[in-house]
Amino acid sequence: MNKKWFKTLLLQLFAFVLFAFIFENTTFAQGGNSDCFVPNQVVIGLVNATDLPTIATQYGLNPTPLGRVGTPPIYLLQITNGNTPMQIVTAIGGDLRVTFVEPNWCMIYPETLGVSWSVGVSWSVGVSWSVGGSSKGYAKNWFTNNIRLAEAHRVTRGTRSDNNQPVKIAVLDTGIDPTHPAFAGKLLPGFDFVDNDNDPSEVGFFRQGAYGHGTHVSGIVALVAPEAKIIPIRILNSNGEGESWRITAALIYAANQGADIVNLSFGYPQESKILKRVLDSACDGLPGFPEIGNRRIAAVIAGGNGANTNRVYPAGEDLNASIGVGASNRLNRLSTFSSFNTDGGGSDWIEALAPGEDIVSALPGGRYGSWSGTSMAAPISTGIAALIKAKFPALTPQAVLDQLKETGIRLDYNDPIRGRIKNQKVDAKCAVDNNLFCTGTNIAIQP
Repeated sequence: MNKKWFKTLLLQLFAFVLFAFIFENTTFAQGGNSDCFVPNQVVIGLVNATDLPTIATQYGLNPTPLGRVGTPPIYLLQITNGNTPMQIVTAIGGDLRVTFVEPNWCMIYPETLGVSWSVGVSWSVGVSWSVGGSSKGYAKNWFTNNIRLAEAHRVTRGTRSDNNQPVKIAVLDTGIDPTHPAFAGKLLPGFDFVDNDNDPSEVGFFRQGAYGHGTHVSGIVALVAPEAKIIPIRILNSNGEGESWRITAALIYAANQGADIVNLSFGYPQESKILKRVLDSACDGLPGFPEIGNRRIAAVIAGGNGANTNRVYPAGEDLNASIGVGASNRLNRLSTFSSFNTDGGGSDWIEALAPGEDIVSALPGGRYGSWSGTSMAAPISTGIAALIKAKFPALTPQAVLDQLKETGIRLDYNDPIRGRIKNQKVDAKCAVDNNLFCTGTNIAIQP
């Protein structure tokens, strides 16, 4: 019997019992208007590992870590004195033995938090996704002409020009349906950081929660870079919920699997120090995570669906070898739901736009459907980044993303509601040609 099918059956038969267990042990809690975290846990960095027993006793923490990464060490610790994570953070503040402390922040779909931007379940506006389409509709997605994908594929389809090996792309999401025809011959072994096993298949029910999100995202990557290989990594459950510690472990795993590029189609309005540090190490080579070694990856991150300029993390970190991606529509305008930059306001963390409306891609069970959001714009950009890496394999992660941005088609126009919009829309042809003076059609450039 298939393991994932059996899990799904258990979820259905014992839904009430499982819900009670999850609520007691892993449910996210709120500590304010937007703060969301795993209860009874904190992430703490220490100057010296030898201080752990003393610090744990002083602040009411279990000295036996739930996990450890990095050097100097970073620990995931259980709270034992009944305080909330935010109370522990306040109590430890200013302790010179501690480099930083924060809750184990959640990455969760925002309907439970009462915020307007969207992660996971409703990355599209209105209905979360619609069933329909076919393999033909998938192959003839409107966006492929919009980014001139066919022209780019005449140059490269994702096989490196130096060693004839495929570019490797890690997709951190709700998992994948590995049996879907869209992924035939395109997958490498992955991992499930939710259930801690080697099977990253999606778990859940059709038409419920975020089930299918990871399959849809991966299907877009597979369409844009068909000769690249995907490393599926499950870090979000079927409700679109994850946590910063789990994602940190997944990024280290992706780097060690040799991923050239990682796609992150999730976010949260709260900055996570540990995620910033691991991205600094994996993308920019900063010290702190010897587990990563000399491996480097480029991170393509969905910018969020807030229809405003509020930063969403980790895209909002704006690191050198990462890129925050907003969504554009068929008219090459910023999508109404997409997060965006202000003109001249210094808020430039949305560094590129890509098509993000009515994108047809794979869904579990051999299905196809359309979904909208920056969650779809990110994997389009990820696929183009893979084509760049294939054509120019010597490029560093930062150089790959710089080329993705700099070869985009410049958008500059006045939006009646949001004001001046200035950005660039990714273009696959210009990206693989390294054409820094890319031009397209129907682009309004205003003085």
